[in-house]
Amino acid sequence: MIYVIFVVGLLIGMPIAIAIVGTLLVFMAMNDAPYTIRVVATEMFRGLNSFPLLAIPLFVLAGEVMNESGITGRIIAFANVLVGRLRAGLALVNIWASVIFAGLSGSAIADTSAIGRVFIPEMEKHGYNRAFAAAITAASSVIGPIIPPSIPVIIYALIVSGVSVPALFLAGIVPGVLLAIFLSAYVMATVKIEDRGGESELLRQPPAKAFLDGLLPLMMPVFVVGSILLGVVTPTEAASFAVAYALFLGIFVYHKITIKSLPRIFAGAMKDSSVIMIIMAAVGAANWLLTYNRVPNILTDWVLSNVDGKVAFLIAVNLLFLFVGLFLEGIAAMLVLVPILHPIAVSLGVDPTHFGIVVIFNLMIGLITPPLGLCLFVAEAIAGVGMAKLTRAVLPLFLVEVVVLFIITFVPDVVIALPRYFGY
Repeated sequence: MIYVIFVVGLLIGMPIAIAIVGTLLVFMAMNDAPYTIRVVATEMFRGLNSFPLLAIPLFVLAGEVMNESGITGRIIAFANVLVGRLRAGLALVNIWASVIFAGLSGSAIADTSAIGRVFIPEMEKHGYNRAFAAAITAASSVIGPIIPPSIPVIIYALIVSGVSVPALFLAGIVPGVLLAIFLSAYVMATVKIEDRGGESELLRQPPAKAFLDGLLPLMMPVFVVGSILLGVVTPTEAASFAVAYALFLGIFVYHKITIKSLPRIFAGAMKDSSVIMIIMAAVGAANWLLTYNRVPNILTDWVLSNVDGKVAFLIAVNLLFLFVGLFLEGIAAMLVLVPILHPIAVSLGVDPTHFGIVVIFNLMIGLITPPLGLCLFVAEAIAGVGMAKLTRAVLPLFLVEVVVLFIITFVPDVVIALPRYFGY
């Protein structure tokens, strides 16, 4: 009965958090003690009563401020210095701008919105198919939450004890860059362009000026991640530093942010943060019910007795998360499934840091898989090409990302070599 209520809620378009809470309230009301409605409220509060959680709204705010500071153009110009003169230059700049943007916002959706508004019309003007322009923007934006700083990494470390945030930050760097390389190789090998507009305005800025303009934004991830790795600050304190640095650039260096615009920026960050926090609170209450009924223990025992080794387990995990990514938002899927699957992975000898990056990479791919891929929705809203065309255009890029997923799954050194080098 409880599963039917939950599934029906999702099918009628109810937000995941509301579907979870509504299902729990019905279940608690229909059963005897210790199941009481009060438990739902108590466990929702307990799920949010954590100091490290402050890092999430702070990193969201830092991303909002950086977006408002006019750094998108500077990032694009800097990426052009790196790859803009190669074949399919605009598409490559799109991909590598996402890599750079990843170190600033840690949000795939923010990346899709900020870069897509600039690149989708510009790429169409210069001979690229508009649906492909939207697809490559969405596909490359999933790099954002993989390369540090990363909101999903912080959430993962909060729900799994014994996993280090700095280790996960370091572990995400190589997979993120590897994804950018594979996407770039695919673009250079397959994309045909009939350039109708001459040289893009985005590619005309002198390299020396573009390089210098990009240095200040690029210092933020260096400071943030570096201070965490050195043990100077916690992730929460580093997030507050990121906000201060972004405000300094926006107000005093680039003069793009005024005091009057701050309430709007803060309100936007509060709105985005509240969505994440409500989901975390709802799933916290659901996890209490699962734990009380020993569901994780039962599943762990069953998997250990039926799955033959960690290779089979990792294949099953990848298939599960790719399937779940079709229907559930990534953070919600992580909060529901990771507390169950992580102990099984550890029992089978999978490195916890490696498993964390595999899970996060899976769920980021879910951002470009229909019918509920959020980055696809954002890209389609900008491009206006229709979801059917966009889905066809993104399918080859999805397959490229799956190839990278299986590389990082079955070649663990790709993920854990860097954390081990730094002593994690």
